[in-house]
Parts: sequence; structure tokens; C-alpha cells
Amino acid sequence: MKHTISVLLLNKPGVLSRVTGLFSGRGFNIESLSVAQTLEAEVSCLTLVTSGEDSIIEQITKQLHKLIDVIKVTDMNEIEHVEREMVLIRVKAEAHTRAEVLRVIDIFRGKVVDVSPKSYAVEVTGSTSKVQAVIDILRPIGIQEIVRTGTIAMVRAKKY
Repeated sequence: MKHTISVLLLNKPGVLSRVTGLFSGRGFNIESLSVAQTLEAEVSCLTLVTSGEDSIIEQITKQLHKLIDVIKVTDMNEIEHVEREMVLIRVKAEAHTRAEVLRVIDIFRGKVVDVSPKSYAVEVTGSTSKVQAVIDILRPIGIQEIVRTGTIAMVRAKKY
């Protein structure tokens, strides 16, 4: 089962390396990883996606808690949260496919961010399944390049 894990950690050299080393040292794969500083410049939020049985994920989170520079570890699958991913896709956009590409991007609420005589670079943001769906639809038209951010996640606000 896929798990999205959020880790608050100190924004210091080598911390990310220790976190990823923990995974590789135990033979766990990181499917997606995104990290950036938070409102506090000395703290970063790392969001990663990995797969495994609940017992293995529990072991991973316990190991993460043991790392010195880790402040907080949250398995997002245990709480209500919002996940998003962004993708930039360079797709062929020749005279006979331009309108079709624009229709697909409009349906997925994406936008064209760069234009050349033979291609469009488009941006789509949403759930991982939405990103994968737009890739699957554009593939027959001719995808030239893909860059994905990986999943980011945030706990939903409490509703009173």
C-alpha cells in the first residue's frame, strides 16, 4: 500500500542524505520526494511517497523519529489530508494537433506555459491520478519531455 509521509526537519546540510540513506540502507524505495523550507527558514518539510505493509511503514516512521535533525514525522494516510502534484509536459503541437492539445489541457484545467512552432509546454496540477490521466491522453499525440514535482501533502484544517 502507498503511504505519503511528511517529515519536518532542520534545514541543515546532510539531513536529506541521512533520511534517504535510511530508506536505501533498509531496501525501501522512495517513489516520490519533495522538499522545501517552511515559513521558518531553519525548518524544511519533506514529503515522500513509499510503498509497504503497515508494519513496515511503522518501522520506517520509528527510524525517522530517531534521526537527530527530524522534528516531526506524520504518516498522512492516518489523517485527512490534501495531496497535489505538478507536471510540466512538452507535447508535439503541429498544425493538425494544436486544437486537440488545447482541448485536453482545458479539460484538465491546465495551462500552456511555453509555445514553439512545433510544441507546447503545458502545466497541470492535481492529484497523482489526474496527472497520470493527462499523460496517458497526451502520449498518443506525442510527448517529448515530462518533468514531475512528486507529491506534496498538507493536513486538512479542522472543521468546527
